[in-house]
Amino acid sequence: MTDSQQQAHALSFGPVAEQYDAARPSYPDALVDALERLAGRPLRGADVVDVGAGTGIATRLLAARGARVLAVEPSPGMAARLRAVSPDLPVVKGVGDELPLHDGSADLVTYAQAFHWTDPERSVPEALRVLRPGGSLALWWNVKDRAVDWIAAQERRLAAALPSYHFYGSSLTAFAEPLAARGLEVGTARLHWERQVTLDSHLADLGSRSYFAVLPAERQAPVLAAEREALLAGHPDGVLTEPYVLDLFVARRPAA
Repeated sequence: MTDSQQQAHALSFGPVAEQYDAARPSYPDALVDALERLAGRPLRGADVVDVGAGTGIATRLLAARGARVLAVEPSPGMAARLRAVSPDLPVVKGVGDELPLHDGSADLVTYAQAFHWTDPERSVPEALRVLRPGGSLALWWNVKDRAVDWIAAQERRLAAALPSYHFYGSSLTAFAEPLAARGLEVGTARLHWERQVTLDSHLADLGSRSYFAVLPAERQAPVLAAEREALLAGHPDGVLTEPYVLDLFVARRPAA
């Protein structure tokens, strides 16, 4: 993907913010358990910066565990949805490559499904600047499990139909390489979980993905219609069990 295409995809979420918030999956409680274990501290009472917070799906999960969370989000549309749904959570405009925060002001910097929109040569040093000694940078991605036949079949259909279709699951370790390159100790966890959704909700989730959102409605519609037909053939009751693989990477800043 070229830089201009990357930028277009990154900015595509604002117009679909409400759909994104309603249809995207949240995360299992086991994620937060693993995050606390790898970070070596509880979230309760921690100062957390959630970068690329979107509509606040992860932000709310972290706050529910007792963290003081500041959301950082570049898209006005996404930030507006976050404020509408969670008016008690503070949100500021910014990007991971240039965080609008003071040095040593956070115990944890998190990227939920968002680190791939940054330039690691800039975003990793920025996170380390903002972190206090002993603080942690946490990255995670929640992707559908391609080991399940119907998910793999859907991926093949979307790759054939959409020019900018991408699937991050096969290259996630590459996102952790900039952490190890700076001498940081990286802890990892892989979780498997699932959720049950209606076909309409599943298609709304697909439509909120950047590879759909960058397309005009007349180009999205036939692909989504074809997906509906293909999925109904295997799920005639219109209910799907979506399997997920969640990969978590946590790198601690040295304590001294």
